[in-house]
Amino acid sequence: MAEIQSLARGLRALDILEAETEGMGVTGLARRIDIDKSTASRIMKTLAIYGYVEQSSETRRYTLGPRLVRLGQSLLNRTPLRDQARPYLRELVAQTQECAHIAVRANDQVLYLDQVEAAASLRVSTGVGTLAPLHCTALGKVLLAFGDSRLPEQLERYTPRTITDADTLRMHLEQARRQGYAIDDEEFSYDVRCVAVPLYGLEGEVVGAIGISGPGARLALSRIHDLAQVVQRIGQTLSDRLAYRHEEYAESGQDA
Repeated sequence: MAEIQSLARGLRALDILEAETEGMGVTGLARRIDIDKSTASRIMKTLAIYGYVEQSSETRRYTLGPRLVRLGQSLLNRTPLRDQARPYLRELVAQTQECAHIAVRANDQVLYLDQVEAAASLRVSTGVGTLAPLHCTALGKVLLAFGDSRLPEQLERYTPRTITDADTLRMHLEQARRQGYAIDDEEFSYDVRCVAVPLYGLEGEVVGAIGISGPGARLALSRIHDLAQVVQRIGQTLSDRLAYRHEEYAESGQDA
């Protein structure tokens, strides 16, 4: 099927801006998309009119616009996994007193689908729709260890504890597979620890990850194993529920 060239270029521009947190000017975009500057300018102005990008009056650089945020939120709200997981996130919070999260892999990042916050005054909160690295988050390590084991090309350092060596990371992922859970030991954020486990679908495929996070002072390493068992138990229950729902849909389709 032949693509619509102008639309394809616009989508390519959005992909480029997604990776450029400080934005990019028309000249840079034209060079990256391999088109002339006037064409790039028309594309960006059209995207700006509809709110998909916005341009800084000071730097003249373009960044992603609010329309994409609304679209992303709408997509998250329609995600069946998120709907199924909410009661289990609440149960995780009730049993651990820490914030609970559910996420999926989005290319080389973790996409947070939902979270339930703990009542504690000192807690770790991650916004729904947030993207985070795979290699230094518990949820991301789970998705790497139990799902698509393809490592990100860049293992960026976020704290002194971040694993930036591919071989060392593979060793940690193997340990996660053996013990059934992954941890983030202050590797993404200072004084924050996380524990996560995989979620499975009907065919045994990894469909996401669920876990908890909290201040290092409360999630001491001596508590990690016990907390991991709680997360594993609730994660398994949710996985069973997800598989059951898939069976329901399959039977419904056969009856139809």
